[in-house]
This record gives sequence, C-alpha cells and structure tokens, in this order.
Amino acid sequence: MQSTNHQLSTTNHYDLVIIGGGPTGINCAIEASKRGLNYVVLEKGVLVNSLYNFPANMTFFSTAGKLEIADVPFVAHGDKPTRGEALEYYRRLLEAFKLNIRTFETVQKMTAVAKGYEIKTDKNSYRTHSVIVATGFYDTARLLHVPGENLPKVKHFYDDAHPYVGKNVLVVGAANSACDIALETFYKGAKSVTMAIRSSEIYPKVKYWIRPNIENRIKEGSIKAYFNTTVKEIFPDRVLLDTPAGEVELENDFVLAMTGYKPNYVLIDALGLPVSDDENKIPLHDSQTLETPLPNVYVAGVVAAGMKTSTLFIENTRFHGELIADRVQAKTSEKNAVAVD
Repeated sequence: MQSTNHQLSTTNHYDLVIIGGGPTGINCAIEASKRGLNYVVLEKGVLVNSLYNFPANMTFFSTAGKLEIADVPFVAHGDKPTRGEALEYYRRLLEAFKLNIRTFETVQKMTAVAKGYEIKTDKNSYRTHSVIVATGFYDTARLLHVPGENLPKVKHFYDDAHPYVGKNVLVVGAANSACDIALETFYKGAKSVTMAIRSSEIYPKVKYWIRPNIENRIKEGSIKAYFNTTVKEIFPDRVLLDTPAGEVELENDFVLAMTGYKPNYVLIDALGLPVSDDENKIPLHDSQTLETPLPNVYVAGVVAAGMKTSTLFIENTRFHGELIADRVQAKTSEKNAVAVD
C-alpha cells in the first residue's frame, strides 16, 4: 500500500488542497485525481479518522451500496457493513487510486494570498488555487456544559461495552447512538443502565430495529429512563439529575454522553469561513456550487449542514466531489490559459 505521508514538492503549490481525509475527502481526492488536478489531502488524524473512532462493534445504519464511491464495490458480509469493513473499504480506495493523503497533519490557518491561498499546518505550509473543506462533524462533541463533565468517567465517544461490566452507567440522550449503547451495555453486563432524556419520549426517528427494543426494556424496567430530564452535576461516584419530580441523585460509575456532535467551528473560524448567524451555524455557501463567499473555497459533505447534522450523510453527499472537481478543473484551466496568453 502506498504511504499516506508524502514528501513536499519543492514548490509546494497545488491546484487543490482538501481538508479532511474522511469519506468525503477521499471522494473529492478521487475526482480530483481523475481530472489530473495537482492536489493534496490534509488529515489531522488517521485515514477516515472519525470512522476509526466509531465503536469497535458498530454497524452502519446505511447499506453498503449507499456508501460506495467512485464505482468501487463496498464488500460487506451483511446488509449493513461493520466499522471494520468500512475501514478496509477506504484503505482499498487509498491503494487503488494512489491518493495523496497526509495523515497526522493538523490544519491551523488559511490566509488569502496572490492567486489563491496559503494553508499552514503544524508541519508544513501549502499554496493552492482552490480549497475544499470536508471536515465532517463527528470529531467534536456537543458538551453538556455542567460541573464535573471533565471527569475521566464522562465519555462523549463510545468504545465498547466491556469497560462497563458490573458498573452503574448513565446514558445521556435518546437518539440512535444513545439507544444502541444503552441496550448494548445492558445486554453485556452493566450493573445498571439509566437514561437521561431531555424530551418526553425516545427520539421518533430512532431506527426501526432499535426503537421497539429500547422501549420494551424501559417499559419492563430493565433500563430506567428519566424523561424531560437533564444532568445537573456529575461527581466521581454519583450524578445529580434535574427531573420533573425534582432533583434525583444516582450512584454512578460512568456517564456516556451521547448528545451528538457538531462541526469543528474553531477550525472553520481559523479558515475564515463565515457561518449563518442563526442557531444552525451553517457555513455560508452556494447550494448549487458549494462555493463559499471565499472565492474557490468549497464545503463538501456533512459539514455543509452546520448544526443540522441529521440532514446530510455520506450517501446523499457523494456527488459533492464530482461537482466541485469539475468547477476546480474549469477554473484552473482558465487560470492557466490566461497565464499562457
């Protein structure tokens, strides 16, 4: 397999810099490669870093066919692929297309310069005509903002059920991940599993194969659920909940805060990308071209939805790479024609 860490060229100039080495970044890189664009992908972690940090036993909610890109078959043993099968798929894409991806390199700042942009990372500096921001949102958790949230017992990213055997677990949230994790820790031997849910019911769009199970476990009392409830404070050995009946204190070993994720707005600000001034904080862009108010800077994939994280997914943003690569190719061709003239 080709290494994902390449030596810099002497000029270090590119037609296109892609920020983010997840599924969307890979898709954009493949489309750039097909068009002969000189590009580089910058990824702060490992290849498909967000997927790598998914739970070890996670199964996708989408079928393999809906996740395929570049007409490369996604081989899975079941209808819905596992995390391991997904990692193998993206490794195969890296090798098949010989993608120029630099992992473990964090983008820190972007500045407009003559004929494009300069992007600085913790290791290098890059000049480019065009930029694609494909950073997703899974890396940045939505925090509870309560005292004690910084304790080691509080997890915003779930690993697997084994650490919670024989422990008192509080799961915060009521969407797919929270329900799935509550069920898994219950079945795998947690001493007790309790859910703290802000609304009056389990999230209505929880997957059809999960919802009946979690509702039945709650109904029979195997999993205790506090509805219309928030976490007030977290202590090393207990948690304090704010419920409709008043404060409730529970013995507790771990808090699994499955409250969702959001785009990395610290990075978005460092790149100089404007966002909407409402609660959705959507990076401003043309919905037809995906170009932001910064000329030749684009958003691709789920980051384009801002805080509306339930509207865009891998499967309904696969066309972003082709759309943007076409525009970058056309614009760089125009630039080169002008330079020749």
